[in-house]
Amino acid sequence: MKKYTACFLLCAAYCLLPTTYCLAGDEPFIYPSNWGGTGLMEIPTARVMRKNSYRIGYSRIHPYRYYYGVLSPIKGLEVDARITEIAGVSALTSAYGNYKDKALDLKYQFIPEDKYMPAVALGIMDPHGTRIYASQYVVASKQIYPFDFTLGLGNGRFGTGPLPSQGEGIRIEMFQDTKTWLKDSQFFWGIQFAPSEKYALMVEYSPIQYHKQTSDPAQSKYFNEPVSSSYNIGFRWKPVKWTEIDLSYQRGDKIGINFSMNFDIGKPIIPVYDLPYKEKPEHRANPLSERIITALYSSGLSDIGVYMKGDELWIEAQNDKYYFSTKAIGVILRIVMQITDENIRKIHIVLKDNGIPLFEFITAREDIVDLYADKLTLSEFLYLSTVNSAISDTEDMPKKHTKLFRYGIKPSFQTFLNDPSGFFKYRFGLSGWISYHPWKGSSFVAGLEGHPLNNVSSANEPLSIPVRSDIVLYKKEKVSLGRLMFDQIIKVQHSIYGRVSAGLLEVQYAGLDGEIAVLLFKGRVFAGISGSAVKKREPANPFRIKNNDVKDIYSTAFFDMRLNIPEKGIAIDLKNGKFLAGDKGSKITISKFINGVVLSVWYSVTDTSMFRDSFNRGYHDKGISITIPLRLFKGVDSKTAYNYSLSPWTRDVAQDIEHFNSLFDYMGRNSKIFLDKDKRMMYK
Repeated sequence: MKKYTACFLLCAAYCLLPTTYCLAGDEPFIYPSNWGGTGLMEIPTARVMRKNSYRIGYSRIHPYRYYYGVLSPIKGLEVDARITEIAGVSALTSAYGNYKDKALDLKYQFIPEDKYMPAVALGIMDPHGTRIYASQYVVASKQIYPFDFTLGLGNGRFGTGPLPSQGEGIRIEMFQDTKTWLKDSQFFWGIQFAPSEKYALMVEYSPIQYHKQTSDPAQSKYFNEPVSSSYNIGFRWKPVKWTEIDLSYQRGDKIGINFSMNFDIGKPIIPVYDLPYKEKPEHRANPLSERIITALYSSGLSDIGVYMKGDELWIEAQNDKYYFSTKAIGVILRIVMQITDENIRKIHIVLKDNGIPLFEFITAREDIVDLYADKLTLSEFLYLSTVNSAISDTEDMPKKHTKLFRYGIKPSFQTFLNDPSGFFKYRFGLSGWISYHPWKGSSFVAGLEGHPLNNVSSANEPLSIPVRSDIVLYKKEKVSLGRLMFDQIIKVQHSIYGRVSAGLLEVQYAGLDGEIAVLLFKGRVFAGISGSAVKKREPANPFRIKNNDVKDIYSTAFFDMRLNIPEKGIAIDLKNGKFLAGDKGSKITISKFINGVVLSVWYSVTDTSMFRDSFNRGYHDKGISITIPLRLFKGVDSKTAYNYSLSPWTRDVAQDIEHFNSLFDYMGRNSKIFLDKDKRMMYK
């Protein structure tokens, strides 16, 4: 094999030299490795997925089974979440099944490929917790199409021995102990050949010394001796653009299979199309205000008021249908252009939510006509228009099509992982709500949850201050009253909002919840204070408050801030204060907005000294979540969104109640900087 290694090194050296045959870019070589991250089979490459794309998949190469999800939220960054299952190696209890390890990997391509330079990436695998499959590596890849050459260096899983467990901390030897990292690292390499977009061939040298990976639970049972071969070969096939199937022969005696699917984040599965309004001939004889109201209501708006004074037109409406506020504005603009004439000079559009004005959009009818005649670009049109988010009062005008009652329903899927009684517990069903709005900003809300598919249970006992570690008692119910409450929001001058809620606030707590928030710097910053005083509900009786609990009243108090960076689609939230269990500290949440999909990750640092149990002491609450608009699956626009979170249910650190209508989310993307960012939706 030495001659093959020498040949590879010569080819790799050649591809690193200046040549007119080298092509820039990562495609078509953005294929998944065994464990999901972009690579060959066992080794990574310097390639990364396209920005705003994701893949999900399953692979099997005995004794390992990998379940993975990978996404690229920003250019050059790849985030890989995976579960590694080891067949035939038991863990915890017989009901738990095979041993399973959870891990999170990061890869960043800090040098993209160009004509002369290879792509170079840095990877950090499993830097937290048990670190069974941890590694840090640097890798370079260069195309001489249809070939792609890779050469890398890594420690840990790819090195001379395993890395130690880190517990709650994060350990990256590459930066914290570079000398040791270099000493423990080994080289790896590979070649891919893709003569077609449909299929590719691959060969790699993997340095993994399975018999020396003593922290791997599979080692003692399956890898007492070195593997038969460090060379792996494989074949990739893409029957359709978004699906890939890989077959491989690895370690000299094992057949591997890898199945994955690739999608763009936020791209509708069914294209979103809403029929534009077309006025019926018999309506053209009606007064102008009535024609506009009919058109707006037919287009999915409600609580509509139209007022004319001289050559100026005021329109108020609630957006019940469109996920993006700019889409609602675009619908109104098109209707105004079609129905009004040159006698109307200026248009004021106020978009509301539950009677509260979110913002005012002011423009000239002449500019609307020029926009749709392509005499103005959308950017030029918005430059000539005015957006006022500080509006708190509106014109006194009669309203039509006011909805006192509203309702909604959406799917509900929640997972409970890694309990000793079974690794994968879940509940699946529907959650629905109905609300009554008798006056401006008010809501009387009832929410019901039904999960007919529900196997949630736990062998763990609630901990010393069980604010969430007893949540299983509530989640195991197949039918539950999620909330029964009153909520009031007000808005005053200078974009200051207030909210108070009372009643059964969520499935576990009842009481009072309040918040004050202000929008600053045109929406660049949100700031506020919030707090709650709640009691725990009885799990099996929706209307009874729990007696003889660890605490009589659980309270919170926070100073909240959000920094919005719409240019990058990023929001950074900081919550600082006292959490439900009494621990004081901070929680930071970073969210990425991609075509309506919101990806979030959070981490907390609090004083956990008041906990008497070892599970909560020194713990940092962490997790990820995704919010998916249902418009991606319906083919028509909708404001409803589905949220899925993945975080431990069995800890009590840095916990807050669930808020029905958080002011930061209520203020949302309705300030000037966001309307500029979402302007493209006006035409969609």
